This record gives sequence, structure tokens and C-alpha cells, in this order.
Amino acid sequence: MAKKIAPAANLKQILRRCSSLGRRQQQQGAVPRGHFPVYVGESRRRYVVPIACLEHPDFLVLLRKAEEEFGFEHDAVITLPCHEADFEALLAALTA
Repeated sequence: MAKKIAPAANLKQILRRCSSLGRRQQQQGAVPRGHFPVYVGESRRRYVVPIACLEHPDFLVLLRKAEEEFGFEHDAVITLPCHEADFEALLAALTA
């Protein structure tokens, strides 16, 4: 028995769902211009940080700790060795 072809309305709905799925995936991984992603803590929670934070001495201390712990050359996103709560407090102070 042959399968019925979906009516145009159903096909449009399927296409809309597929295209919105792709957009959601892009939005989750997207990094806005002027920002960069970092992973923080043991759980490696992802944060998106303004590039302006790179000029702050406290943030540079974190980057040096990351270099000491993980090395400078790696293919992944920067991983910062600190607790999430401490990083969130620092980020709040830097972006205020």
C-alpha cells in the first residue's frame, strides 16, 4: 500500500519545526560580537564574557592560573580553575 503525501499545510509545519530547531541550536552555541566563551569550575559551566574583562587584573590572574593548570595550548574553550560562585561574583563586579 502506498503512503499518502502530506498536504501542503502539514509539510509547511514540518519545515517550520525543522528550521526552528536549527536556529535554537545556533543560538545556544552563539557568542555575541565582543564576547568570548569560558568554562568555569569542575562542572565546566559555560559563560559568555565581554572582551573588556581581559583588561582587568583580577581576570588576568584567573587566566594565569588556567595557564599553569591546563597549559596555554589547547583546542578547546578556555577553562578557568575556580568555583562558579567566585567567578560569578568577579564577573558581576567587572560588568557593573
